[in-house]
Amino acid sequence: MMVNKRTTMPDPVGYINNIHVEPDCIDHPVTRRILARAKKIPVKVVSSEKFSIPDLGSYPGSLTKGKRNLLLSKNRGKFFKPCPGTREYICCDYQVLNIGMNCAMDCVYCILQAYLNNPHLSFFVNIEDLLAEVSEAFAQDPKRFWRIGTGEFTDSLALDSLTGLSRGLIEFMRDKDSAVLELKTKTSVIENLEGLDHGGRTVVAWSLNTPAIVANEEFRTASLEQRLAAAARCASWGYKLAFHFDPIIYHADWEQGYSETIARLFAMVPREHIVWISMGCLRYLPALKKIAAYRFPKSKFFHEEFIEGLDGKARYFRTLRVEMYKHIYVQLQQHAEAKTCIYLCMENNEIWQEIFGFTPDDRGGLPKMLDAAVGESI
Repeated sequence: MMVNKRTTMPDPVGYINNIHVEPDCIDHPVTRRILARAKKIPVKVVSSEKFSIPDLGSYPGSLTKGKRNLLLSKNRGKFFKPCPGTREYICCDYQVLNIGMNCAMDCVYCILQAYLNNPHLSFFVNIEDLLAEVSEAFAQDPKRFWRIGTGEFTDSLALDSLTGLSRGLIEFMRDKDSAVLELKTKTSVIENLEGLDHGGRTVVAWSLNTPAIVANEEFRTASLEQRLAAAARCASWGYKLAFHFDPIIYHADWEQGYSETIARLFAMVPREHIVWISMGCLRYLPALKKIAAYRFPKSKFFHEEFIEGLDGKARYFRTLRVEMYKHIYVQLQQHAEAKTCIYLCMENNEIWQEIFGFTPDDRGGLPKMLDAAVGESI
C-alpha cells in the first residue's frame, strides 16, 4: 500500500523514470523532440506485438508505477469529443481535446484511477492528426463557438516541458475567432507560454482547493502559492485566466480553508483577467473509494456520508453541497468582477436556483453564459 507523503513538484516530468516508444512513433518529429529534451531518462522501443508494453503488475498497485513510465504512442481514435457529462445534471458543453492519458501527479480523489484501463502515463505524438481533426470540426460548423480543453484525461501542462505541446496549440488557436482553448493544470509549468502571440484565444486555468487539501491529498502538484504565482505571471503576459474549485471536499475547518484560498487568489491574481470560476462538490464512481483506500490509507474524506446521484456517482447530501456552495460563492462575490462567470459544474436546476437565485436557462443556458464571459474579454 502507498503511504500518504506530501511532495511538491512544480514540474511532474521529474517523476518519470522511463520512456517507452511504440515502433511506428520512433521516427516521428514530435518523438524526436521529446527524446532530445528527455536527456538522461532511459528510452526503450517496445515490441510491435500486441500488449507488448511493460507489465507493471496487478491493478491498482500498477497505478503508482504507471506514473513513472511514459508511453509515446499514436492516438488511432478520435481526438476531439464532447465532455462526458450526463443528462441528469447541467453540463457546460465543453469540448475535450485528448492529448494523452493519465498524469504524473497523484491526487487521492482523481477519477482517472477508476476510469482508465491502462496504468501507463501516455502522450500522443501524432499532433498533425489532432490539428487536422479540430480544423475539420471548425469547418463543418463555422457558426458555432467552441470552448476546448485538454485537461479531461490528463493535466494540460504536466508534461509540457517535455512535449512543448502548449506552444503549438496556442499558436494554432491564435487566429480562430470561433473558439477558445483552456489549458487546465495543477502545476506551475508555464515557461512555454511566455512570449507567445496568443491573440487572447487561450485561457490558462488552475484547479484550487484549501491549503489542507493541497498539502494532504494532491501529491506532486505545485503548492497553492506556486499555482497563484504562475497565474499572475500568465496574466502579465496577457492571458485570460480561470479557476476551478472542483472537487470541493468536506473536511475539518473547510470554511476557513476555502476562505483563505479565495483571499490568497485575489491578493495575488488581477481579477480583471479572470473569465470564469467553477464550483463542483466531490463526486466519484463507486469503484474509486476502494482504489483510493488501498493507495492512500491515510486519507479520510471518503469516510463521510454519501448518496448515489442520478448519474450513478457518489455525492454529498444536498444540504451539505448547498452549504459549501453558498459559503464559497459569498466569498467569491466579495472579490470577483461582475463579468466573471461563476458557475456550478454538474448540478441540477434546483441547486442553481438555491445558490444563485436563477437557473442557466434564465440566462440562455450555461454554454452561452461561458461563451459570453470569454467573448467579452477578447
